[in-house]
Formats: sequence, structure tokens, C-alpha cells
Amino acid sequence: MSEIIQASLDRYKLPEFKQAWGGIQRGIEKECLRISPTGSISTRQHPQALGSALTNPYITTDFSESLLEFITPAYAGIQDCLDMLENIHRFSLQNLEGQEMFWVCSMPCPLNPDTEIPIAQYGSSNIGRMKTLYRRGLHHRYGSIMQVVAGLHYNFSMPDSFWQPFREICGSQESLTDFKTSRYLHLIRNFHRFSWLLVYLFGASPAASKSFVQGREHSLKEFDDCSLYLPNATCLRMGSLGYKSEAQKSLFVCYNDLNAYVECLKSAMHTPFSDYEAISRKSDDQPVQINANLLQLENEFYSTIRPKRNVHSGTKPLDGLIEDGIEYVEVRALDLNPFLPLGVDSEQIKFLDSFLLHCLLDDSPQCNQSEFFEVAKNLDLVVEYGRDPKLTLSQAGRDISMRVWAESLLDEIYHSSTILNYCHREKGYNSAVSKQRAKVADPDLTPSGQMLKEMREYGLSFSDFSIERSKIIKKELLGDRLNKGALMGFINASKRSLKRQAEIEANDTLNFESYLAEWNRG
Repeated sequence: MSEIIQASLDRYKLPEFKQAWGGIQRGIEKECLRISPTGSISTRQHPQALGSALTNPYITTDFSESLLEFITPAYAGIQDCLDMLENIHRFSLQNLEGQEMFWVCSMPCPLNPDTEIPIAQYGSSNIGRMKTLYRRGLHHRYGSIMQVVAGLHYNFSMPDSFWQPFREICGSQESLTDFKTSRYLHLIRNFHRFSWLLVYLFGASPAASKSFVQGREHSLKEFDDCSLYLPNATCLRMGSLGYKSEAQKSLFVCYNDLNAYVECLKSAMHTPFSDYEAISRKSDDQPVQINANLLQLENEFYSTIRPKRNVHSGTKPLDGLIEDGIEYVEVRALDLNPFLPLGVDSEQIKFLDSFLLHCLLDDSPQCNQSEFFEVAKNLDLVVEYGRDPKLTLSQAGRDISMRVWAESLLDEIYHSSTILNYCHREKGYNSAVSKQRAKVADPDLTPSGQMLKEMREYGLSFSDFSIERSKIIKKELLGDRLNKGALMGFINASKRSLKRQAEIEANDTLNFESYLAEWNRG
């Protein structure tokens, strides 16, 4: 074993790291908005050829009929995962109507005050109506425009072969399930401490259309007649105008213990909130939200990362976590990169894997309320001022240059990337980390910097830039047709999903009012 890999093992106090342990499982969930050729949001229904949004395992919708969500299975191979995501894109594009395409940016297309944003529909079953009702509640609580912001979620888990030997290395007496859960919480705590780095390196939403802030207070500056921006912003999607909720600021959610995390969210799901009580019913006495509590569902809690596990139908996600522990983590802090056909590429994934492995292997002290708010403040600063070379953050109560801290973190992550290089017999993980150093040295190399540079050089508004990039990527993705096997796989999945939706609808035994009341009692 080389001195380089040995130094990296020593960094994490590991006696070994078997090559099989590098077999990380990853899956991608990507949201993207359907738009017309002129860049307006599509008001067409979810295309029939894409199957049922309720039951298709690969293609669904998020908040809106127009906001598609593409879901890959979990893969051990990075290219396998990206190939699947590309095939989902191609199949979907080939089945859009009216020359529609995908908006390739995270911040949405221009939306006038009277623009209809069609809420996603999932059929007449109780579970389908529940999903639509949840989204109707989001509309009334936060407004629809915020809900069509798009992002990319990265699901990460270590292979099964890793956990038993790692438990022995750590000297843990916990059951294997409890050990995995505690170590994923360990990872999550470190992720929160360092997630500002991902926002700086991969943020791609420094600007937005003026319509995005209509009726809301903001500190954005005018870029042109149609666009707003902040000169040094990285990821406005993760700021106060994006995935943030004033009501949720009262929640102190810590990740020291799974039971405490679950109890905090369950409490919020059963605590009435006066502002939401005021919108609880329409004049026709039909529900417009699942309930008037601080959270309708656990998914309403906005976080940059979530502990997750796959659960059986009918099992609530939080109950599944308590029963069987954490299975994987879902990273939610990633913008769509408009310069990449899929919004992400293998280099970024190799860095993410290295970053997350470092979070798992490095020391991770218990968090407290003071650190919780320090972490939140650091993230806000990088969102709005990340490309300012003079930006300082707070590290354990002390000011530190963001650039200095970023370089130090990249030095640390280089050790985990070296371990993954060893596991996969390649140099791509080290190379992915090295590429990020260039972005720290030159903020113009970040996706947010590249966007603003191109908009300035070519005199483009945010909308013009986004439409141009959307057309380029549509042409690139449609340049190669799906092979017959992949095409038939998606066609059959769509047909099965429609059949499955019909079965679910036929098998309901409760009326929706009773179903909703029973759910809220749970």
C-alpha cells in the first residue's frame, strides 16, 4: 500500500479500507420545469405517455403538473446512474407535446401574477387526493411561485459490506441497525457544518426573473429590466426567497439522536399554527390543506439533507425510521447546473462522494443550539455573498475567511478522495477535488459566476440566458434516440403505472373525509 493511501487512512484512524467498501450506492432525483418554446410555464396536463405520476417509479411530478421529477434507482456505478438519468430525460422529451422543453435552471421561468401554475394531480384515490391536497396547502402557505423552484437531490449510502467491519473498527457495542443510524446522523451533523462549501462550489442561481419576488420584500439588485440578482450570490434558491419558511424558524432540529429528530417533526405535525388556521377551509367547506399544523407532513420541513429509508406502502416515513433505522441520506442543497445536459456530471458526483465520505469518517461532535444557528448564518452568507473574496464565516464562534476555510476543507476531503481512488483504481476522485480548488481561487469559475459572466457578455436577461441554454440542451439530448430496449422499458413502466393507479383507486374502502381524519389522528 502506498504512503499516500496510508496517510489518508491514518487521517481517519482506519487500519484498512477494503476496496469493496468504496461501492457507494447513489441515486438521483431531479426536478425540471416543462416550458413552451417561448419560455412560459406549460399549463398542459402531465403527458399520458409518461404514465401515472402516482406510481411510475422513474417519472413523477413535484408541486405542479409542470414540474417533472426524474428518479433513478440506486446504482453502484456513477456512469450507470447518469446513463439512466439521461435515458429518462430522452424518453420524457420525446413524449412532450407542442414542442415543449425543460427549463434548465433552478430558478423558474418568468411568471406573471395571473399565471396559472397547475397543481399536480394524482387521480381519485385517497392517497392521490392526499398528495394533491398537500400541494394545495403549500400553495396557500407559501405561494405557488416558490414551489416551482427546481433542484437536484442526491441519495447516498455506503455498501452493506462496509458496516459490520466499520462497527468493529469503531468498537461500537450497538446493534448493526443502531450503529448505521448513529453514523448517518454523524454524517448529517458534519454535512450541516460544511454544506456552505457545496453551495459555493455548485450554486447556480445568482439571478432570477423579477416576477419571482412579486409582492415580497427582498434585497436583490436590478440586473436589467427583467432580471434581479446579487453581485456575489451563489444559490438564491437556498436563501430567504427560495426554500425557506419563516414559520419553521421556531424549529430547532438537531441530529444528535434519531428519536429526538423524529419527535421534533412529529410535534410540529401536531401543533396548530395560527396563520395556517386562518386558511384552513374555503367558503365551500372543502379542505385546502391536510391540516392547520406547523407541518402538514414531514416533507414540508425544509432541510439541506434528510435521513431516509424506503418504507412499505402505508407506512409513514418517520415511523419507518424509528422502526428500522436510517438507510441512506438525501442531499437537497444542489442547484441544476445549466451548463450540463443533465444538470450534474460524474466529476460533481465524485466530489459529492468524497465530501460525504469525509463527513462520515471525520470526527462529528454533538450539535447544540448555538452551533445550529451559526451553521444557518454561514449558509445564508454564502448564498448571498459567497463569491466575495473578503467574505468571513463563523467557525466555533470565531471569524474565519471563507477562502481559508474552503482550502482547509478541500485538504481534508482530499484524504477521502484518495481512499475512493484506491477503491476504484482511478484518479478521478482526487481530480474532482483539485478542480474545486480552482473555483475557490477564482469565483468566476463557479456555475453562478459563469452564469453572470455570460449574461453580461452577451447582454442576456436571466430568462434569455435560460431559454437559450434550454434549447441547446434539448437539441443535445435529442441528438441520440433511445435504444429499443430502453424505450420499451419506459413504455412498459408507464403502462404498468397506469394500471397500478387504477387498481389503487378501485381498492379504496374509505371516503376521503374519513381517510383524512384517520391520517391526522396518526
